[in-house]
Amino acid sequence: MKKACLVLKDGTVFDGEPFGAFGETIGEVVFNTSMTGYQEILTDPSYKGQIVTMTYTQMGNYGVNEEDIESIGGPKVEGFIVKEYLEYPSNWRSRGSLGQYLEDNGIVGIQGIDTRALTRHIRDNGAQMGVISSTGSEPEYLLDKVRQHPGIDGVDLVELVTSKKEYNPHESVWRWEHGSEDKSNKGRLPTVVVYDFGVKLNILRHMNDAGFDIKVVPARTPADKVLEMDPDGVFLSNGPGDPGAVKYGIENAKKLLGKKPVFGICLGHQILGLAMGGDTYKLKFGHHGGNHPVKDLATGRVEITSQNHNYCVDIKSLGDKVKLTHRNLYDGTEEGMEHVELPVISVQHHPEAGPGPHDSSHIFNRFKELILKG
Repeated sequence: MKKACLVLKDGTVFDGEPFGAFGETIGEVVFNTSMTGYQEILTDPSYKGQIVTMTYTQMGNYGVNEEDIESIGGPKVEGFIVKEYLEYPSNWRSRGSLGQYLEDNGIVGIQGIDTRALTRHIRDNGAQMGVISSTGSEPEYLLDKVRQHPGIDGVDLVELVTSKKEYNPHESVWRWEHGSEDKSNKGRLPTVVVYDFGVKLNILRHMNDAGFDIKVVPARTPADKVLEMDPDGVFLSNGPGDPGAVKYGIENAKKLLGKKPVFGICLGHQILGLAMGGDTYKLKFGHHGGNHPVKDLATGRVEITSQNHNYCVDIKSLGDKVKLTHRNLYDGTEEGMEHVELPVISVQHHPEAGPGPHDSSHIFNRFKELILKG
């Protein structure tokens, strides 16, 4: 049986077996606590630069399909780590195996390692760079290779995942009764320009379902060009990596504040925080998964949310410009804010799910109400 190994930057080695594509891959190793939704996780652009460990024990049992993808162009993760890969899927929607999907898209995977031990190691020591290899390379060589890697902090990963051109998506959220529908809202109000920092397709589907007429633009689109389009609102999407590295996004957000209602999710939330003069900080091991409780401070309601981020906005650094709207009940970190004067709202978690619960999906309608209030 062929062998594979994972080597972390601190010298920790995990032995396992290869699946997916053969080769070597380097990325920041993080863990995701979702029990299902591996295809959505693999294709989430926010994972660019990262190797994802799934904490649930079995992966691949329901296969893959053409509909459960979250980005154009296939998987965005650098590598995939699972405890047990199930090669023969069983599900009425399945159109192929997870292993073949990874191989077809050049994603190196490893199975058969103790993912509980790896998760505890990351939790105790923090997310760190690692390398997966199925080439037979010695751990000492791999350790030297990963230690020479500069890492992904301070690197603009958005440029690697953003769309190269404008487009108008029309797809609705998938529902078991009829799948996805063509839901063109062309000519309807409100109109929203979506900055694609690595936008998940389920965000666009939810915006279509909420009745927005949306146009997606590349991440470097100048704010002046967006204002010339005269949309009713502007959305700043999720995306990968360090928000401080997306300087053009921060500058464009500054020019939009006070001109149009603005809504941000995840990286978009962080970019808004920096645009308003605040600071961000990196979490020890990030929030990745579909079971994070978040409290809506206005209603007192606790929502179980989907999350995928390594950075947070320091709300205190913004002074009295904004008020905190949501708080993570696991560790008390900030999960949402709104400007006290301007029509600006944002959340750190993912109300669109994909995968995960839909407790927070009402936020898209809240943005619509914010726009319609004028």
